[in-house]
Amino acid sequence: MTREPSFSPASEPYTLIAGTDEVGRGPLAGDVVAAAVILDPAKPVSGLADSKKLSLKQRLACFDAIVQNAHCYAIGRASVQEIEQINILHASMLAMSRAIAGLKVQPEFVYVDGNRCPKWEYPSEAVVKGDSLVPSISAASIIAKVTRDKEMQEMDLQYPGYSFASNMGYPTPAHLAALESLGITPIHRRTFAPVARILKVPESP
Repeated sequence: MTREPSFSPASEPYTLIAGTDEVGRGPLAGDVVAAAVILDPAKPVSGLADSKKLSLKQRLACFDAIVQNAHCYAIGRASVQEIEQINILHASMLAMSRAIAGLKVQPEFVYVDGNRCPKWEYPSEAVVKGDSLVPSISAASIIAKVTRDKEMQEMDLQYPGYSFASNMGYPTPAHLAALESLGITPIHRRTFAPVARILKVPESP
């Protein structure tokens, strides 16, 4: 049965427990996308794991099961412009905050993937490698990755030549070569090093 881990007693007094995770800190293009999920203990979802460790087929099956069985879920994001303005770390925190705020039922406690929590009023705990340890974070990582991957596939049609459908905006050799030959698009992050070098603008700290 899917349940929250026992290693975090701070969550024990609470029943509405959310997990949140983001996808897209490393790419050179596209928004950073976060998800928040409150699982329903009466409707366990099998196969939850870090989204990066699942095959595409497994990830899509889990996505559908989460959508059908979770108590609630929500998507949050930070735009390319926000990433450039406040840096990727703060943009990731912003995206997760927006995902939690978007839940139709607000949680009593939040697990956050990583080593820090956004600045908010929720009782919460950051869990390193939480997407492999905490079911609700695993669910959030799956929702976020499937959502962002679909968006990058759409961007591939809008901006052909960069292989966004396969690299999801990450700096693969083919993507870097396309940047050199085709230039940048409106969805490229101008403060990220490979893009900044082409534009000759200062990189993010």
